[in-house]
Parts: sequence; structure tokens; C-alpha cells
Amino acid sequence: MYRYEQTNWARRLMRMSGTVRPISWFYARALHHIDHVVYGLTRGRATFTSWVAGLPVAMLTTTGAKSGRRRTLPVLAVPHKGSLVVIASNYGQDHNPAWYYNLRAQPEATIIFEGEPRDVVARELTGDERESWYARGVEIYPGWTSYRKRAAHRTIPVIELRPA
Repeated sequence: MYRYEQTNWARRLMRMSGTVRPISWFYARALHHIDHVVYGLTRGRATFTSWVAGLPVAMLTTTGAKSGRRRTLPVLAVPHKGSLVVIASNYGQDHNPAWYYNLRAQPEATIIFEGEPRDVVARELTGDERESWYARGVEIYPGWTSYRKRAAHRTIPVIELRPA
């Protein structure tokens, strides 16, 4: 089970770094590449984000909405009773991340979380349920507060990934 309370000052600083626009711009373009390298080097035991910031990261594999190709990338995940909740903030960028559109077109996906692969089905949360999970996500990663302000022109999607 992931432990959110285990944070030291360095991890808190890393979590807050995403609130700074130039840093989140860098994260949006580079962090997933760095996470992939660390994930490979540790044989699937960690990503850079999980290691340095202590955040819960899942490797999400979706099927491309247009290409039909399988793509795997790291996403922050909030565990809940056998499911995971992911927030498609895209670091507060102007548009939703590609994986969100992939899940809308093809809700069946695969995740690896805490070393365990699972098949999942995506469901977009709405209303109070969405707001509740967004608030829970902010408890884990404060950057989502800034991302919501930056992306005020769009509703940031919150997706539940349930076991298939």
C-alpha cells in the first residue's frame, strides 16, 4: 500500500516545484522521458517521480485513438479500493493529454502499479464525485491546484481506472 504521509522536506519541495510555470512546462515535455529511463534502469521498481517526489506513479498503457498503437507512459495515480484515479491535468497546459483521448476512444487499458500489472476500464468522473477525487489528488500532489488555475478555460478530466 502506498504511504502518502512519508514525506521529507526534499519531497515536499519536489511536489511543490510543479506549481512554478517554467518548471511545469519542463515537466510536461521531459519528465515522462526521464521516468521511462529510471523505470527501465530499476527494472520496473521505480520512476524518477516516485523515487524523488514519493508520488504514486502507475505506468498506463492505452491504445492510440487515431493510430491504434499501444503507448505506455507514467501517470500519477490515486489508489482507491482496488481502483486507481488519474487526473488528466497535462501540467496545466492548454489541452488535455493524449492518453485522455485514447481512453475516451478505447476505455480498456493496462496499468502497472506497485509492480503489479492489471487490465482496467476507464470511466470519466463527473459532478461531486469528480470534485471529491480532484481534492483528494491535491492532498497528494499540490501542483494540481495551480494546474486548475492555469487551465481554467477547460475542465480537467478525472478518470477512474477499475479492474476489467
